[in-house]
Formats: sequence, C-alpha cells, structure tokens
Amino acid sequence: MIYHTASDVDLSLADLPPLPRPARVLLTSPDHFEVAYVINPHMAGHVGTVDHGRARTQWQALREAYEALGIEVHVVPGVKGLPDMVFCANQTLPYRHPLSERCGVILSRMHAPQRRDEVPHFAGFFRTQGYDVRPLPETVTSFEGMGDALWHPGRCLLWGGYGFRTDPSAYRLLTEWLGVPVMALRLVDPDFYHLDTCLSVLSPTAALIYPGAFDDDGLALIRHGFEHVLEAPEEEARHNFACNAHCPDGRHVLIQRGSRETNRILRAAGFEPVEVDTDEFIKAGGSVFCMKQMFW
Repeated sequence: MIYHTASDVDLSLADLPPLPRPARVLLTSPDHFEVAYVINPHMAGHVGTVDHGRARTQWQALREAYEALGIEVHVVPGVKGLPDMVFCANQTLPYRHPLSERCGVILSRMHAPQRRDEVPHFAGFFRTQGYDVRPLPETVTSFEGMGDALWHPGRCLLWGGYGFRTDPSAYRLLTEWLGVPVMALRLVDPDFYHLDTCLSVLSPTAALIYPGAFDDDGLALIRHGFEHVLEAPEEEARHNFACNAHCPDGRHVLIQRGSRETNRILRAAGFEPVEVDTDEFIKAGGSVFCMKQMFW
C-alpha cells in the first residue's frame, strides 16, 4: 500500500473511503517564538532577528483569517524554551477512521533534538479532545506529522514526503495502523525539507507544487493523483513559501502575501487567494501551512 512510482498504482480515488474535511484548526500562540538556532536553510542569518510584536500581529491575523472562513480555532499556548512550537503542523498526524468515525492522532518523533519536547504538549491537547493518542515505536527514527504526511482532500489517502525529516519506514507503519495507502514522494532540495513546503493539496482534483523539489518518480505520482497540477514559480516557492499555502475548504487559499504569479495561477484555476503576512515566521522556515493543524 506504499507507492513510489505511478506505474505501481493499482487503485483509483473512487476505490478509497471518503474522508470529510476537518472543520477545526489548532494554532500555537507565538509567545516564545524565536529563531534561536539553525536546523533548516531558511534559519541561517536570522538567529535573534525576530520582531516579536510583528510576529504576534501576523499570527493574530492568521487566526482571524481562519475564523472569517467559519473554522473553529483552538490554541495551545507556546512554551518557553520551545521557539519552534508555533509550527504546529509537525508534531502530530490527526486521523479519522472511515467506519467507526473514531478520531485519533499519531505522535511525531521530531528529527531535530531541539524540537522533541514539543510533542507531549500536543499529545495532552488531543487527549482533552477525546482522541486516541498513539506514539511511534522506537524503530521509527523520525516522523514529522503533517509537515510530511498530507491527507488527500476527501479520501483516505496519504501523500508522504521523505528525504530530510521523515524516516520512510514510518509510512509502512502508518499503512498498517490506519489501513490507508501512501503515495511516497522523495524530496531532493533542502530548501523544501518538508512536503508541506512544496505541495499544497487544494481539492480532490487539484494541487499546487514546486516541481523542482521532487524527483521524477514523485512528480509522476503527483500528476497521476491530481487532474490539475498547478506549478508555482521558483522565486515565490523558494523565498515566499507560496506552496506552504493552505486551502481549508476547497476554495479559499491562505497564502503568504506577495505571491503574485502563484495567485494568478490559483485564480485561473478557480481558487480564491487570501493573502496573509507571515514573513517573521518565514525567517524560521515556515508559513501558513506549518503554523496550523487541522483536526476533526
């Protein structure tokens, strides 16, 4: 149930159980956000440069953007000493069982030691929501949640990135535990160290990508899985995090301000860009998608 090439795929989306879009979003307050070390290429040169007042204003605007779309917002307070905790897509993979409708969450094993203490705070939150909380066995050396594992809109299918932060063996375990197929995508450019930096799943039939982040097999898989593959230009993808956009409802796309060509491409495909400013957070290597976790 793990596919690495398009020629291996022996199923169609129609074969897979439906998966409703999650209607709640989790954010982490930026109380202790900072660039305190370098664990990805975007952090280099930005240690100690965060404008905390500006970061707070940007975070609040993102929260209000989700609320304006009718999405219920939950907040986990940031924790002192965990400056990257604000990027709350990474610590967990929420899921919903298609038959029982029971919800659970797979806990991440963060690649960087600096981020490993973030995970228990999110485990605690999901326990308060009645979720089944499941840690990974020690045999999985690293897995970074929805930074690398993305649900296909509307279907029980995962797109799984690997190459920099996630041990590909994690996907063998996820297929066993969750009973879902995984389209495995190898990432080849260190600027795009998580899948969510180069692939935004917009709708059941459309995705936004930066093609230079993938090998040929990965690109072929994406083109097999989505009828409409929109390509962001390199400058906007690499420096403006255009593909770290998030489409929570199949229409509106929350995206970093200034991605002009990507916005044009999105509008031509029938989507409505909603620009927000996350440039303080981009200093640490994340934008819209990194800063939230959707759950049921």
